[in-house]
Amino acid sequence: MPALIRPATAADIPLILEFIRGLADYEKLSHEVVATEETLRTTLFPSDAAPNPRPAAECILAFTDTGAPAGFALYFFNYSTFLAKTGLYLEDLFVKPEFRGDGIGKALLLHLAKLANQIGCGRMEWSVLDWNQPAIAFYESIGAERKTDWTICRLAGPALARYS
Repeated sequence: MPALIRPATAADIPLILEFIRGLADYEKLSHEVVATEETLRTTLFPSDAAPNPRPAAECILAFTDTGAPAGFALYFFNYSTFLAKTGLYLEDLFVKPEFRGDGIGKALLLHLAKLANQIGCGRMEWSVLDWNQPAIAFYESIGAERKTDWTICRLAGPALARYS
């Protein structure tokens, strides 16, 4: 289990980017990472003078008892019209390979589940790649339900520009 889970600050941006790149490597999606320290700063820790001064997402970091950075979770709040309640969407969860199996991922998820309950969220959701059987097994072990009747749709890059 981690010795410390805490909210990320702007000073943690290099570490957040390191975790994002580590996750992308694991998911075989490194070629899709265009995030930079500057884009993370403007979206996660915007200034009050920014066009949108609200953070796009929030991030928590996990550290070992020796202070080594071990993992992170990046999340944001959405809304369920059916429940008429806020939901917590987990965008990214990553634990460094050398700390997997030590309870870091479970502790990060538990931290977010407690937060979701504390603020009255109706649910907590996330996506997982079909081939990531270790993650799927882990999520099912904590009681998560797989939503196999849903398909993720996405407009991005040129397709988003064309449609808009």
